[in-house]
Amino acid sequence: MLAPYTSTRKRPVNLTLNEVLVERARRYTDNLSATLESLLTEYVARQEREQALREQAAQRCCQDWNALHDRIGSLANEHQTL
Repeated sequence: MLAPYTSTRKRPVNLTLNEVLVERARRYTDNLSATLESLLTEYVARQEREQALREQAAQRCCQDWNALHDRIGSLANEHQTL
């Protein structure tokens, strides 16, 4: 999922990170920015997938509710005072 972000312009940003964690991470990568960008790309993709699943579940719920309403009518009809 990195492809959409590879050709976009980059700009410096300020982050506040745990100093010890950064020191430990630097043992494993010589390009912390690229590593963070890769991890952030994965995080954003995961969040977008989860959001899409929540939207699909909400859409299914609406469809089920509408089907129930079409079949039996409004549940509030029994309680109308008008």
